[in-house]
Amino acid sequence: MIYHLLYPLHKYWIGFNVFRYITFRTAYAILTALFLSLILIPSFIQFLINKNWIKTEKPYEPQTHNGKIGTPTMGGIPVLISVIVTVFLWANLQNIYIWILVFTSIFFGFIGFLDDYQKIKRGRGKGLSAKQKFGLQVLFSAIIAILLIKIAGYSTRFYFPFLKSFTPELGGFYYILIILVVVGASNAVNLTDGLDGLAAGPLSISFGSYLLLAYMAGHFKIARYLQIAWVPGAGEVSVFCGALLGACLGFLWYNAYPAEIFMGDVGSLSLGALLGAIAVIVKQEILLLLIGGLFVIEALSVILQVAYFKMTGGKRIFKMSPLHHHFELKGWSEPKIIVRFWIIGIILALTALSTLKLR
Repeated sequence: MIYHLLYPLHKYWIGFNVFRYITFRTAYAILTALFLSLILIPSFIQFLINKNWIKTEKPYEPQTHNGKIGTPTMGGIPVLISVIVTVFLWANLQNIYIWILVFTSIFFGFIGFLDDYQKIKRGRGKGLSAKQKFGLQVLFSAIIAILLIKIAGYSTRFYFPFLKSFTPELGGFYYILIILVVVGASNAVNLTDGLDGLAAGPLSISFGSYLLLAYMAGHFKIARYLQIAWVPGAGEVSVFCGALLGACLGFLWYNAYPAEIFMGDVGSLSLGALLGAIAVIVKQEILLLLIGGLFVIEALSVILQVAYFKMTGGKRIFKMSPLHHHFELKGWSEPKIIVRFWIIGIILALTALSTLKLR
């Protein structure tokens, strides 16, 4: 709203022209979302305690996590509120990609809320069934794909890093790709969210990386110079990434070890889906494997553990999955695991960004 209210006034005073610049609005989106989340979360913690919306026992966690029982959950709600309010203040609301990302927040936040609410009411981590959760994720991802391709006129050409001239036209297969990326990212972040700050830290790194990629993709000269896909209008996604970055940092203030509040599925599923949707919009889906590499590793550890368990009749690769639980059972302290995983996330993000010059 600030953009739409103040930018038109540049006709009367040139100083208002500053609201035209994506870089300016992105910077203030980061700060706005950061302060909103810092303000909202303490009140929300008290609200959650009053409603008794707290973490319950889960049968597939180490016993050391019993001390976390009773901590408020569903912290993703104030994070999403901070993001959406900030986007409405600083983004160009005539941009279709902004609305698609808002819908993604609402769609996947709804799935996460249902799952969290069921876990709280039923206890023992019994939320939505795997079929219910996966079915809703696929349905909403398909809607996002239709909005992108049919409404936004999104190109269905696929871009490979390192291969500047190989851009195959996927046509209808792009719908499947979008669903795979969004659902995969949503679940990968959800699996990673098992320790204090373990998801919020790498998410901040990932959204910061895609903030840069979105700006580059939306800038014709930079995209041509770097020989990456130019996506008209994608630059505005930087403002959304800025809001996500600020809100995650604000949440991390209260979620850092020892956590005062947990993200819950309402946060991890929606933020993961947003990460996947942004990767699709800026046509950097493959780089998500690096930028979000930590989430990929965590998800693969679960897949490998389950597959190996079934193939060998009960044997395990890891002491427990996802991977962070394996290190817990090996005796690593929780803060050590968290900080080391953050370091890995930074290394992977820097590696991904460095590939922009390898075309």
